[in-house]
Amino acid sequence: MLFFPKKVKAQRITVMIGLLLALASAIVLLIKVKTDGVQTVTLGSWAPPFGITMVSDMISVLLVLSSLLIAIFVVWYSYTSIGEDREKAFYYPAIMFMLTGVNGAFTTGDIFNMFVFFEVLLMSSYVLIVLGGEKVQLRESIKYILVNIVSSSLFVITVGYLYSVVGTLNMADISIKLEEIGQSGIVTVIAVLFLIVFGIKGAIFPLFFWLPGSYSAPPVPVLALFGALLTKVGVYAIMRTYSLFFTTDVGFTHELLMVISIITIVAGCIGALAYFDVKQIIIYNIVIAVGVILFGASIMNDSGMLGSIFYLIHDILIKGALFLLIGIVIKITGTSDLRKMGGLMRRYPVLGWSYLVAAFGLAGIPPLSGFVGKLLVIQGGFEEGHIWQSVFILASSLIVLLSAIRIFIYAFWGAEKVVHTISPKTYRHLLAPAVTLVALTVLYGVGSEYLVPFMSDAATVLLDPSVYTDAVFRGVK
Repeated sequence: MLFFPKKVKAQRITVMIGLLLALASAIVLLIKVKTDGVQTVTLGSWAPPFGITMVSDMISVLLVLSSLLIAIFVVWYSYTSIGEDREKAFYYPAIMFMLTGVNGAFTTGDIFNMFVFFEVLLMSSYVLIVLGGEKVQLRESIKYILVNIVSSSLFVITVGYLYSVVGTLNMADISIKLEEIGQSGIVTVIAVLFLIVFGIKGAIFPLFFWLPGSYSAPPVPVLALFGALLTKVGVYAIMRTYSLFFTTDVGFTHELLMVISIITIVAGCIGALAYFDVKQIIIYNIVIAVGVILFGASIMNDSGMLGSIFYLIHDILIKGALFLLIGIVIKITGTSDLRKMGGLMRRYPVLGWSYLVAAFGLAGIPPLSGFVGKLLVIQGGFEEGHIWQSVFILASSLIVLLSAIRIFIYAFWGAEKVVHTISPKTYRHLLAPAVTLVALTVLYGVGSEYLVPFMSDAATVLLDPSVYTDAVFRGVK
């Protein structure tokens, strides 16, 4: 695609074929991992821990599958919404490079290689955030780039500290070495540094200050891609390192993670209620979801971890769907300010009801997609005696519901306000991917029973590091 950027139709066909082929291979890999267990490949035939290992366990393959699904819907939506000028400026290659970084981070078995994949996805996101060159994009992109430069520098320093302690970069080998060393003071410091590094990427409190402005600046398809995927890479990295590396003194590191996750939910709830901008409301709901996922992961029991994984996949799908839906609302009304919207239900009933279903899914109304994950997270909290924290997470669902329903009431109910004319053809082309993705989230919730075996395998890998390490070192003498 880099060789024919001006041929828009060829770009569209090529990117969709590429994504569908990638999705098909991810489904095959999912079946392979379910049947035969964790799959590994060490590049250059160097035996681990010397070679760079790529590892596909159930958690990573589920996340790869989810990221490809979201990318397909975003690209489909982009055909109508992004505009040919942006399409001709390497828009689709940037998406593919970003996916390379995201999926590489999910599947790498080498901690320095994770840094490399982070840089790949960040460089691609720098392109996507400025594409079009609007003033707000350029202003917010400077903040976004500066924050990530600091974060990446800290990442390298932290990896350097870790290497000085264990003498290896292979994640399975690090896990074995740290178990032998135990949780010394320097290991705890490294654990906190990793939390800061990945917390900046994953938008935990107080490190999410860059998120609302940076994510609201680019066009809606880019916002959907960022909102669904980028923070989840940081969240995954925290879950992976805190379940694989730092398991010998969970009394400090995981308690810290739990406290931060609760404060993150509080901050997200305040932001979601404070704004009248539809983008900002859903962006702050990303922060709330990050808190819920990390709370489940910090408990380190079966129910909590299973709930975190369910909720992680749910949030990727539901945030993608919501951003695509509010993109249509913004296109129709010409504004993202709720106070200037109203009465859309009369002309656009399918859009209205689709949004309502997605909003209920976001809040975790049974039997929709957010229900099972949140229920399991709360159950895990009760099992470990974290009563008030679990009750608080349950109460936060009401704030999520209130923030999402505010959009529905302001935009779709009441007197009709200024509505930009949008052709029926454009409306249908924008609605199709958004409604299909909402339907997929409904299926995810209703059919969660059939997904339990996959999610259980993912939780087992995270809770039992030996499953991961044995797979990596299988056959190594």
